[in-house]
Amino acid sequence: MAESAATGQSDLAVRGKRVRGLERAIATVAILFVLILPWLLPNPFYVHIVIMMAIFVALGGAWNIIGGYGGQLSLGHAAFFGTGAYVSTLLVNAYNISPWITLWIGGVAALLLSLPIGVICFRLQGPYFTIATIGLAEALRLLVLHYREITNGAQGLTVPFKGNAPLLLQFDSKMPYYYIAVVLAAAVLLITRRMERSRLGHYLVAIGQNQDAAEAVGINSAKAKGQALALSAFLTGVAGVYYAQYTYVIHPDGAFGLGMSIQIALVAIVGGVGTILGPALGAIIMELFVQSTQILFAGQYPGLELMVYGGLLVTVILWRPRGVLPWFESWYRRLVGRAERVSGGTP
Repeated sequence: MAESAATGQSDLAVRGKRVRGLERAIATVAILFVLILPWLLPNPFYVHIVIMMAIFVALGGAWNIIGGYGGQLSLGHAAFFGTGAYVSTLLVNAYNISPWITLWIGGVAALLLSLPIGVICFRLQGPYFTIATIGLAEALRLLVLHYREITNGAQGLTVPFKGNAPLLLQFDSKMPYYYIAVVLAAAVLLITRRMERSRLGHYLVAIGQNQDAAEAVGINSAKAKGQALALSAFLTGVAGVYYAQYTYVIHPDGAFGLGMSIQIALVAIVGGVGTILGPALGAIIMELFVQSTQILFAGQYPGLELMVYGGLLVTVILWRPRGVLPWFESWYRRLVGRAERVSGGTP
């Protein structure tokens, strides 16, 4: 019996080493592919599509912290996105502050905006948080439209292009924008991974399972969800700043509109909420569908991308309610099993 148990443990150890080796190999190939991807694309337009994918990986990952792990449906995350974008652009235009600095200022502004929402809404259960975020985004949109002497109203704000100026986060090529966007997306995913394994992550899982039971064992659910919202808002604000710097223009309907909020949420919902890689997978799928639609039917059917959003959402809810990531995970497990069989191991 002892020899059999020892043999079983040895087999498990060998299998664990093989799986870890395969995971490291896949991760290495994925990183190398991401690093060389822009050099493989035929023209800058395709690089632009990949940059937008990376930005929405960051946005979806930020939303996933409160919407996935926190279990709080936000349909007004554009409030934090637009706050970061507008605060940064106003500071850059009025005071010529470097966008590398306003990245943090915009994120902090979005974080401060989230605090009263968390204090008010998370003491109650129900749809109050969802309604509050929608109302907040719409209120900010109307304020930006009203104070046009500051915000330029419906025309929006533009960032003056000053040529190749790295200190001003401006480049004459899309390559630097690509690598910065990839770093931003990777940072959000790594922060999500760290949060998931932290005490806050465990609290959020417990609250999502049963909030009353979590509170009964001493977890302050309002505080935990408030911290998750603050972190989510900060990262969303930073992504909003980078989006404004990359596109050189920001306007109220695009920054604070319901369409932006829905697009941010769909990235995580399509990929898989409450997972680290779900938003990344969702961003790739969403941008491929949306950009393909715009290329094939450019100017022919206005609003067609909204129909694509709706069709994707209905398809995922009916076919994969937990998102498409579990399907890729099952595919990965089959890949590991085949690799073990080829190498002589037992799957």
